[in-house]
Amino acid sequence: MAHNPLVSIVVPAHNAEVTLPRALDCLVDQEIVDWEAIVVVDVSTDATAAIIAGYVEHDARFRTLSASAYSAAGARNSGISTARGRWLMFLDADDWVDAGFLAKMLAALEAAPDAVTAYCGSRRVMPDGELTPSSIPTEVAIQPFETFARRCPIRTHALLVDRKTIVELGGFDVSLRTCEDWDLWQRLARLGKRWVMVDESLAFYRTSPNSLTRNSTQMLADAEIVIARGFSPDPRVKKPASAHANGAIETNGRTASEALAWFALWNAASDCGSGRRSISPQTLRALPAGRKWAREIAKVAFDGLMVGSLSVPAQLAARWDRFGGSLTELITELGKVWDDPVAGRRVQYHLEEMLLDFDDLAASRRLARTLGIRVDIRNPTSIELPEGIDQIYAYLMMDGQIEAVVQFGVLGKVTRRHWIELARDFVPPKRLIHSAARLARRPPVHAPQQGAGADMSDISAAEALLSIAGRRSDRHSHFGKLARLAAEARRLVRSSAEATEPLAPPRRASAADGHDDDRRSFWNRRFATEDPWNYGSSYEQEKYERQLEILPAGPIGRALELACAEGHFTRQLAPRVGHLTATDISAVAIGRARARCSDQPNVEFGVLDFCADTLPGEMDLIVCSEVLYYLDDLAELRRIAKQIVEALAPGGSFINAHAFVLRDNVERTGFDWNTFGAQAISETLAGTEGLVLDQSIQTELYRIDRFRRLSPDEVATEPMIDHAPIRARLEIGVARNIVWGGARALRRDVARSERRQRIPVLMYHGVADEGPAALARFRLTPAAFHSQMAWLRANGFHAIRSEQLERFIASRQPFAGRPVLITFDDGFQNFADHAWPILRANDLTAEVFLVTDLVGESALWDADSGPPTQLMDAGTVRRLAAEGAFFGSHLATHRAIDGLSSSDLAAELLRSRMFTERWTGRPTTAFAAPFSVTDRRLGRLAKECGYRIGFGGRHGPADLDCDPIDLPRIEIRGDRSLDDFVAKVEAVLEER
Repeated sequence: MAHNPLVSIVVPAHNAEVTLPRALDCLVDQEIVDWEAIVVVDVSTDATAAIIAGYVEHDARFRTLSASAYSAAGARNSGISTARGRWLMFLDADDWVDAGFLAKMLAALEAAPDAVTAYCGSRRVMPDGELTPSSIPTEVAIQPFETFARRCPIRTHALLVDRKTIVELGGFDVSLRTCEDWDLWQRLARLGKRWVMVDESLAFYRTSPNSLTRNSTQMLADAEIVIARGFSPDPRVKKPASAHANGAIETNGRTASEALAWFALWNAASDCGSGRRSISPQTLRALPAGRKWAREIAKVAFDGLMVGSLSVPAQLAARWDRFGGSLTELITELGKVWDDPVAGRRVQYHLEEMLLDFDDLAASRRLARTLGIRVDIRNPTSIELPEGIDQIYAYLMMDGQIEAVVQFGVLGKVTRRHWIELARDFVPPKRLIHSAARLARRPPVHAPQQGAGADMSDISAAEALLSIAGRRSDRHSHFGKLARLAAEARRLVRSSAEATEPLAPPRRASAADGHDDDRRSFWNRRFATEDPWNYGSSYEQEKYERQLEILPAGPIGRALELACAEGHFTRQLAPRVGHLTATDISAVAIGRARARCSDQPNVEFGVLDFCADTLPGEMDLIVCSEVLYYLDDLAELRRIAKQIVEALAPGGSFINAHAFVLRDNVERTGFDWNTFGAQAISETLAGTEGLVLDQSIQTELYRIDRFRRLSPDEVATEPMIDHAPIRARLEIGVARNIVWGGARALRRDVARSERRQRIPVLMYHGVADEGPAALARFRLTPAAFHSQMAWLRANGFHAIRSEQLERFIASRQPFAGRPVLITFDDGFQNFADHAWPILRANDLTAEVFLVTDLVGESALWDADSGPPTQLMDAGTVRRLAAEGAFFGSHLATHRAIDGLSSSDLAAELLRSRMFTERWTGRPTTAFAAPFSVTDRRLGRLAKECGYRIGFGGRHGPADLDCDPIDLPRIEIRGDRSLDDFVAKVEAVLEER
């Protein structure tokens, strides 16, 4: 009985005398020997048959067949019909595989007994022998059918497939001149069986000028047939997987027409590479024009270009003159087909960047929009900008070595000074010392071995280069044109009808702000501004009413008010007592109180420091509210309590109102002040000899107590405790200091005990209950946002600004406590309506990035998803800036920057910065890239336009090693839970 080999290898050969030996030799070299090779001679007129005969004669594993198929598909089918192995491999006569191919593929199949096929990666081989980078399509192992319904990412000889299955499927479709392998793999994948991947490039595919893959017309015609089959039932597959029986799933625009457009793009780029234009740009209409697809479109075009031009990536830029014009024309026409020239330019930028990333710039490369060059930073020279060029890709060279690779937007001539500034920014300073000395024609200054002097010498070297270069700006240079754009932006801002900058109001101080060595000076400064605690607010008035409610029954003869302030409560208390002595430590406050109560004849006023001065005695009532927090400690409070007892007549009452403070009990609602509060005050007073609590009115935020001085031999009775709700609206000055439900950590405690290297920078967009469903990811409900901010507050976080983050990075100083930077993109009106009140109520702030050309209008960039959201107007921006919000640039038009020309990008950066500064009255130093899309031009151009801080597309926490102009953020999505938010923030806390 004849032996059935493990693997049958089918090799169709037609006039293959030049390449066939390499193909057959690779089989002889295989580490696995249990195989047979069936070489199908398909109407050859050269020495192909003789070559095969030689192999057959020397190695019994080779067999030969003659066929008149006139196609690779027919020849392979002939080989399949006589194959005996369990596994099949199809090797074209001009290709080869690695010596370990069979061993590694069979090992993968043995490890996955349910697999129907194994596949590996491949590399193209150009006519000059150069190899392209590896290509290993991982998606095939994940979704084989959905992949092959749309494209064929695997070479014919990069598979080892079950022979019986291929026979059952009917083999290759001989009606297809091209794409016949794609068609078979699609049918194979429709079965729903497993494909296993070998993560190595073991297959080598020879690209030649006569390859059928360069016949774009035929390729596109056949691909249309295969794709149509992939999106419909295929009767040739008798037992398809149920999920694939009716064809591929059309989701998220991934339609048959789009799949064909991607294939047409590859062929169109291949045509450009070979000097042909046989494909109409209209066939590309179904390609997605969205910005997220630009790089993928460029990658497909890049791949087609390699095949068409028979070039490896490192050769493409040097051969730009052969195909650059037609390729640029194709991309321009693609932008027209989309009716979006910016999208076309975006693809162009991505493609040119890819070309230059592979090039060594041995000579300058002038592409459509990019100039690639080498620059000797020892002796840089000015470079005039060729027409159409607006970015430069440069190697900064020294002593024949590449010191840095830079890519930057450029508006005009690049001067010698410009190059030296680039060198200063990108080349290690010590490398510049000798260059500076050489240009100055003096011996190099040797930097000290240690200490700050070394840094100063490095900086001096770079400054010396700049000094030698001179600082006059040519009006036609990059900086000259940038200055003209800045002047145009200033004129536009000046011509705006918007009002000028607001003046920020003085900040109101709280009990937590500390003490002053001179108490009288401290309190006089507090009262420098009238009504510093907003005594007329409904919250304060409600407390006054409850203090009056708790007054003792019966007539009150003599009363003393300590810390009467400006007399607001004094005026309400006076009618309830016979005689009232109202005192305060501040003469300024007493003056206002006396004026306010001038029509109250039973009130006398005096300046009194109850911590140091003797209190008048024999009082029937003493009132002292909202001031005992300011005592130095509880020992001083105990001393003052004894003085109050002595100043009361027997049976006299002492009333005080004070807020609950977290220092007393972190587990209940309280004010986050650095002092003791109502609980400690009440306990101290209750422990004072001679005082007894008669009555207490307690709310969630404060308590009002009435104590009584016991008469001789009097026995204390059980106090009456009343609980009351807070009905008054809380002003922001009060609300921002409250932590509802208690705190898990206090800001002051973590500021002393925690130091960390990184912090969360949170990215939000909108806060609203309703909006387009498609934008749900970018929108939190007010309730959800409130929960997140309350969590931050209760866990000891404090908000910082981007400028503070930049300073930490510059100084390498670890972050103290738990800082968080809260950012909002776009500047929606719902930030002002919902987010800002919630932030203020939690004593937090945020930085909002504005789209300045659209301020006061709506988010037109979201119009495809539903009704555009209203944006804040300039007046709202001014108001919020005055209240403590911060603002930065989201550029002027919200266009993704990777499709803007360098001139347009600079104009937007300048205009947006200047308008934001006008509205806020503060310098604008930070920007956030629209759609979180950046490119290599943005950072440097932004710095040249006056920015120091930038947020792009990077995700994660910001740390001390970050580049301030390219900081990461953590997106907070509206379709995630509070637990998800907490997990993201706590993950940052865990690593200090």
